[in-house]
Amino acid sequence: MLHFTLRQLQVFEKVASHLNYSRAAEELYLSQPAVSMQIKQLEGHIGLALFEQMGKKIFLTQAGSELFHYARSISLQMAEMEAIFDEMKGVGQGRLTLSVVNTANYFTPQLLAKFCQRHPGINVILQVANRDAVLKQLADNTTDLAIMGKPPEDLDINAESFMDNPLVVIAQPGHALSGIKRIKFAQLAEQTFLSREKGSGTRSAMERVFARHHIQPSISMEMETNEAIKQAVQAGMGLGILSLHSIELELETGRLVVLDVENFPLLRQWFIAHRNNKRLTMAASAFKSFLLTEARSIDQEKFSLSTK
Repeated sequence: MLHFTLRQLQVFEKVASHLNYSRAAEELYLSQPAVSMQIKQLEGHIGLALFEQMGKKIFLTQAGSELFHYARSISLQMAEMEAIFDEMKGVGQGRLTLSVVNTANYFTPQLLAKFCQRHPGINVILQVANRDAVLKQLADNTTDLAIMGKPPEDLDINAESFMDNPLVVIAQPGHALSGIKRIKFAQLAEQTFLSREKGSGTRSAMERVFARHHIQPSISMEMETNEAIKQAVQAGMGLGILSLHSIELELETGRLVVLDVENFPLLRQWFIAHRNNKRLTMAASAFKSFLLTEARSIDQEKFSLSTK
């Protein structure tokens, strides 16, 4: 008979998920030696090695892969059980796990602040990641809700739009196109662009609009964060296309300008998503209802920016 604790299983799952002791320790608020000790004790109970190290990297052994399958299942069942108990306590209590894509993190804290003012007893866990990682969290059922651009239609996901996501062309204030009215789209063919990585929602929207105008954009550099693009545009390395939500501070301080390009802004939508078979807790249901009924008006009040 196996004699190990749920805590040891929880520690193992975190290490197995990241294949990194340090990241697991950070998430669990433990020291790295404490994490290593829990893993050694668990391996002692099972009688098999769960990880093997090659160079500076660790990998799951066959036994580790088998245990990870069961550990993930037990973890999800424990989370569901906890959520049911939270639901019994009412919406005034409970926990909400929310995953958001990087760009959405520019406005999500303001929405969460408003929501938490109304429901101070709810503990919110906010996870910020790229689009692929957020989709994986939805697929793995490790998050209650996710905020992103429109998810792929082939996934078993319920998604509803709750707010506009306007994409704009940005430049440094001294750019040659700055201040020009109704810039023709063809003029962008002569410009160099700095772009998000392939697969990001912003990059996909950018590629679609250029394809509609039969133009191949000149992309000098791909970057994985909006902050990197903003810094590079400010340095005069080229133009960028980003969500208006992500450049509020730069517009207010005059470090960036929005170009007046025909067919812009590109009006996309932000979606709140969850698995179709997900049993939402009262906390998750309350937050989803809050977004669908009030986020747009809060956005208009908070982000009343202009491209003029």
